[in-house]
Amino acid sequence: MPLQVPGFLLRRIYVRGSLQRTEDGFRFELRNTLGSGYARRLQPLEVGGAALPIQDCFFEVDGQRHGFAEVTPDSPFSLALNHTSVLHGRGVILPDAPVDLTVGFEVQGLGALSFTVSDVPADAGAPP
Repeated sequence: MPLQVPGFLLRRIYVRGSLQRTEDGFRFELRNTLGSGYARRLQPLEVGGAALPIQDCFFEVDGQRHGFAEVTPDSPFSLALNHTSVLHGRGVILPDAPVDLTVGFEVQGLGALSFTVSDVPADAGAPP
């Protein structure tokens, strides 16, 4: 049976205040302080409880965007210790209010994990 990781621990990898609007949606950062590992699969990002299409979910490695659908057991997403990852969602306009973001992934030996955080875009309340 896979080891269960409590949501409050997983939420610690979210970088508070990193949520930003972008030209095509939004982005935020994760910083893994829990231990190295590899995600064998990434679940579509959820905003306010609604899942984005997987083709609209991306992560950055060395400045290059990669789609969540590219992550497989043979091509995992690295969750290196003390490494910051940038995740992107396309096609969503974030409100100037707190929004719930859910991140889910599958890790060898741990199974499916997910967590939800609430944050406000860094530019909330700024004039357009």
